[in-house]
Formats: sequence, structure tokens, C-alpha cells
Amino acid sequence: MRSQPGDQALQVVRALKRYVKNLIEQDGSPVIFNTLAASSPRFKSEYFHKSLKRYVPGQPAYDEGCKLPGHSGLEALAKNIQVCSQCGLAGTRKKVVFGEGDPEASLVFVGEAPGADEDREGKPFVGAAGKLLTRIIESIGLKREQVYICNILKCRPPGNRNPKPEEIAACQPYLIQQLKMLHPRLICALGSFAAQTLLDSNEPIGRLRGKIYTYQDIPLVPTFHPAALLYHPQNKRLVWEDMKRIAGILGLKPVSPKT
Repeated sequence: MRSQPGDQALQVVRALKRYVKNLIEQDGSPVIFNTLAASSPRFKSEYFHKSLKRYVPGQPAYDEGCKLPGHSGLEALAKNIQVCSQCGLAGTRKKVVFGEGDPEASLVFVGEAPGADEDREGKPFVGAAGKLLTRIIESIGLKREQVYICNILKCRPPGNRNPKPEEIAACQPYLIQQLKMLHPRLICALGSFAAQTLLDSNEPIGRLRGKIYTYQDIPLVPTFHPAALLYHPQNKRLVWEDMKRIAGILGLKPVSPKT
């Protein structure tokens, strides 16, 4: 069966992305897509928007001087955090939980802090709340490996207590760098601490959710933390409404939730 022109074009764009990313990882040279985007209507089609993931309607596919994301920056940041001693959690943690998922994902979930299971395995959302988050992700037609998941804090607070302001302040620069490198199309803040930190707000999650905000020009949708849903399952309906909002922004087709 012969490939269609659209399939061939998508293969070319994917090859171009791989080539450019290799160049960036080698010397960090900036990549400018403005000329290409302006000169080729097909390049600006929805077909290519999905491939590039960060296209904003009405704007060039990439702003001048913008770089395609490289994995090396995230890896270097993760290594730096492994030896972090900026707060007291460095003395009680078992493992640093940097984040996990597709570094080119359109959607990033930001939670509060690692729990006991995460502290033991060094991965985010691996306990009961993590299983529920996986089902929430699947409710908008995505797989867990297609998104990126991280937390405000990279180390577990003892006894799963709430993060202290000084701990958030110590860890926030890492999160800022991490989100800048990921540069997703949308961020979902899970729970009060994630939403309040990213939005610089004191409002509880019950008041913050239900709206679309922006973080560094990236749309942000707050919703309840999966751990809270384990104790208050009645709020799953509200999370489903938030997920449908996210699906609408990303052009996804939500499916019946399995939560």
C-alpha cells in the first residue's frame, strides 16, 4: 500500500525534529522556524500543529529564537537535584523524585510532594493515588507515558505532612526550570499546594478549580489531587469536568471515566 502525501509530510517533519534536536544537544544553537512557518501554509496546518505540539493558533509555529526541547537539560537538572541540600528534607528522604514521562508531552501534571511509595521508588504517583491518576489520564484518551508527571517538592515530607513554605521556596527554582524545559501546551495542577504555588494564590483548590488560568503564558487547569479523591470520592465528578476542559483545550476526545 502506497503512503499518502500527508503521511510522507509527517515523516519529514518528524525527521526534521530529530535532526534539530540532535543539533541542539550538541551545541545549543537556537532554532528559528518563523521563515518556514510563514512560507508554507501546509506547515501551519493542524496536521503539523499536533506534530510540533506547541503551536499557538494565529502565531508562528515557534517564536524567533525559541529552541526545541532537548532531553539533556532535564537530565542535567535531575542530576543536580539528586545532591540538593537546600532544605531539611535532604536529611530524611530516601530518594529524590524528579519527575517521569514524555519530555515532549503536551500535558504536564504537577502534584504536591512524594509519598512513602514514591520516596521508596524514586518515581511520582506510584501508590493508590497514582493508580487513580492513571485512570484520570486515560479518561481523556491518553496513556500515562504520553504525559509528564512531577511535584512541587522533589523530596517526601516526613509522615506525608503538608509542605512547609521554606521547603516550597527551596524547591520552586527547580520546578520553574523543569517546566521551562518541558514547555507543555497545558499544565494541570493537582491539589491546593500545586495550584497555589503555580498561581501565587492563597485560595483553596475548591475555589480555584473550574477555571482556566495561565502560568508563564501556558494554560493551567487546577483540579483536586487524586489522593484527596480517595477520601472524598464525591469530587470525582468535578475532576471529570476539569478533564473535559483539558481535553477541549488539547483537542482530545474524552472517554467514559474509569475512576
